[in-house]
Order: sequence, then structure tokens, then C-alpha cells
Amino acid sequence: MEKNYQELLNRLKKETRIICEQGLEIMVKRIPDLEEEGVFDPRVLEVRKREKEINTEFDYKRTIVDIRAGMGWPNKDVTDGTIRSMGRTIQGKNGNLPVKIYIPKEDKKRPCILFFHGGGFFGGSLKCVENPCKCIAQYAGAAVVSVDYRLAPEHPFPQGFEDCFDAVSWVYNNSHLINIDKEKIGVCGDSAGGNLAAVCALKDKNSGSNMIKFQAMLYPVVDIGMLRPGYEWCMDSYCIKGGDELITESVTALGKSADLIIGLYLNGNRELAENEYVSPIFADDVSLLPPALIVTAEYDYLRVEGEAYGKKLKEAGVPVRMIRYNGMDHAFMDKIGLYPQAEDAMREVAENFLRSLRKHRYA
Repeated sequence: MEKNYQELLNRLKKETRIICEQGLEIMVKRIPDLEEEGVFDPRVLEVRKREKEINTEFDYKRTIVDIRAGMGWPNKDVTDGTIRSMGRTIQGKNGNLPVKIYIPKEDKKRPCILFFHGGGFFGGSLKCVENPCKCIAQYAGAAVVSVDYRLAPEHPFPQGFEDCFDAVSWVYNNSHLINIDKEKIGVCGDSAGGNLAAVCALKDKNSGSNMIKFQAMLYPVVDIGMLRPGYEWCMDSYCIKGGDELITESVTALGKSADLIIGLYLNGNRELAENEYVSPIFADDVSLLPPALIVTAEYDYLRVEGEAYGKKLKEAGVPVRMIRYNGMDHAFMDKIGLYPQAEDAMREVAENFLRSLRKHRYA
């Protein structure tokens, strides 16, 4: 890895500030090699310009096959190469469920994080998140189980959600098979996967199964219908220097996705958008949920709802850590190895997971 990359990683770890917005404390990580605010990180800007030049921007009118093919990014393995991986097929209520397990070199009983990939509930793959999962495994010294849940529209809600919860149950009930400490299980996901992590934690609490001890959500979608219960969304929430059109396009892009997701994931049933296992921000009771880490990107449409969910959890007494990465856009985790913020976010997931297991609260 380039020396400059490591220097940027160190700055992201050390140079943070705490802000308070609407009663919620948020740790802000500025662009590590730029003092200027209200702008894209230079690496994000380069990628966005390149995408605009070759016209690879997200187009909701394309076919599902085309959209799926365009998801993800050719990212890098930032670990030392010692993380082992193995594929396995487990059984869930919907049938066979493939998972991929990432294990650190040391042979000992260890904690476990189940990871649910993003992709709007209709795309994404284990391959897309392989390197982020390896990174979490190495930083946490934990097993990471990446779940290949069923995708819409072939398998609409609740099948993908059921797959994810079934995977949690399988790891808990079969922990001896993969040398897992079943009392040290967390869930994590990005975007749609962040939603699935949140609703798995919610179901675990509601059912009294008490399997999940930590939840991490990376730029999660928690309000699928964009109905905004208890919060508002507006462009004034974003600091954009000089009204930069490229940033404005980035921020508003996902604001067009509600109809698509409702059509595909919810099979067109708009009433389901208020189901707590679809949009956890609608849950009546979020008290007694496990400690949460919510990571947002400054220039992401989903930032506002993610932080609103963090506030809801905090007001219910749930230990919450909020981290916002300035200059980043949605899905920045996919570019691990290119964006130092992606690796730093995986480190934060790992360290906050371990902290929650030690203290069951944040210091």
C-alpha cells in the first residue's frame, strides 16, 4: 500500500471532531488531505468525473440485469493476506442459503459478525463485499459470515430478510461448527444491508432470542418509502460549496429510488413501507436494542434518515455511535483500497464491535 494512503488512514483515525445536531452527537471525519469543506474528497471527485464522462450514472430505467451488472467496484484486499475463507451452504426456511466465512489465522474460539451486502434489495453479491469483510475480520480478530440472501424481484420481502435472520440463527445454533463464541455475535451491512442488519436486530429483540449483541449500519436505508416520520429532508442539510452540480446530483440520486424499491422489494405494496421490518424507523419500540454504530456519508441522500434513526435509538436509551465521513458519497465502502475512508470505516466497525462486547456501552 502506498505510504500516502497509510498517512491518510492515520489522519482519519486521529483527526476527528464532535458536532451536535438536533440533540445527536456525531463524530465527523474530515477529508484527510484537504482543509476545504463543502467539497468532494479528491478521490470521489475523480471517480464521479470519470463516471459522468463515460455515462455510467445510475439509470432506473435500465433492466434489472443491467443494473445488477453495474453494481460494485473493483476494490482491493487491504489485509496482510492471512485471512482464510470458505464457502458453505446452510439451511433456512426458504431453502439453501450460501454464505462465505472469513476467518483470521489464529485457531481459537472467536466473536462473529454477520455481514449483509447492499444493492437495493435486488442486487449486490458476496464478491462485491469480500474485501471489506476480510478487513473487518482482520481488525476485529473475528469471523465474518457474509450472507448471500435472496434478491427481489424474484424473491420479494420478506424472503431476503428471513434469509438474513435465519443465517444469524444458524450461526448461533451451530457455533461449534465454525468455532464461534455464540454470546459474541453482531450484525453489519451497507445500504440495503444496513437495513437488514437493523431489522434483524429488531426481530431478535422482539422475539426474545437475544442472539445479537451489536449492530453496525453503513449509510443504511431505514425509511424505504421516504415517508419521513419524525424528521425532514431538505437540501439545506448539506453544505455544498458554490452549489456544485456534481455534488447535488450525488445527493439527490437515491431520492428517486423509492418507487423502484417498493415495486421490486415490496412487490408494489406501498402499505408495507411502514412495516417495522421494512422501514425500522417506524418501529414503535426500539428500546433494549443492542449497541449501534451508524456510519453516514456527507453527500448521500440517506444520510438524513440514517442520522434520524440514530436519534431515535439514542432517545430510546440505546448506546449509539454516529460517524459521518465528510466528502464521501453513497456506497463509498465499495472502493476499499482506493478510498482510505472505506478501510477506516471497517476499522471502526471492528473496534466498536469489540468495545460493545467488553463494556456493553460506549465510553
